[in-house]
Amino acid sequence: MTVTTPTLDPRTSALLVMDYQPAILASLPGSAEPEALLSRVADAIAGMRAHGAVIAHVRVGFTEADWAAIPPANKTFSFVARQRLMHHEEPGTAFHDRLVPEPGDITVRKTRYGALSTTDLDRRLRERGVTTLVIAGVTTSGVVLSTVTDAADRDYRLHVLSDCVADPDQATHHALMTGVFPRMAHVVDTAGLRSLLRGSRPGQAVSARGGGDGPTKNGRRHRTDPETGRSASLPH
Repeated sequence: MTVTTPTLDPRTSALLVMDYQPAILASLPGSAEPEALLSRVADAIAGMRAHGAVIAHVRVGFTEADWAAIPPANKTFSFVARQRLMHHEEPGTAFHDRLVPEPGDITVRKTRYGALSTTDLDRRLRERGVTTLVIAGVTTSGVVLSTVTDAADRDYRLHVLSDCVADPDQATHHALMTGVFPRMAHVVDTAGLRSLLRGSRPGQAVSARGGGDGPTKNGRRHRTDPETGRSASLPH
């Protein structure tokens, strides 16, 4: 049976740009060609923005309180806490300077793999009427896998951009892209995204309150984004 990729309506869609941070990009092998990867993501952002879609930027970073709250039972993040890795104010945890958020974009900071579980991203997307997510992120086996699985359980329509995700382990990346994600999402490349967008009419982005990093699940305080003057949080 032939499966047809549905037309993407940018008025109800958001592009999630996840963990495109210098420290995480540095973990990719040289064959991943980070500069080419960044260029493709930048093009995807420009295309989605031109058609009025929501752009949401996700990063991971920790405060001292975040590290202290991680229990020993969490194998991955207890190590992060013990080693005091990925402090939210370190340059390596900032959004990559080629993909800097613009006023009106959503930005969130998280403290686990997924983009939704420790942030208010789901609520902010729903407030803008978003029902479809287009996924770009590193790594495939980390933020992308966790977010796709969680978002599928929350009944979002999903598109994974095959040439805007990468992983240090090529075998794992291939298995996810060919055997796992197609069960939950439409897997397309940036050329396929452009084709989907060609079927829609460019429009104005949906307005929303606040562009800064949202509160984490435990409701930590925010700082003010100097560009937008809006509240911004730091945990990823």
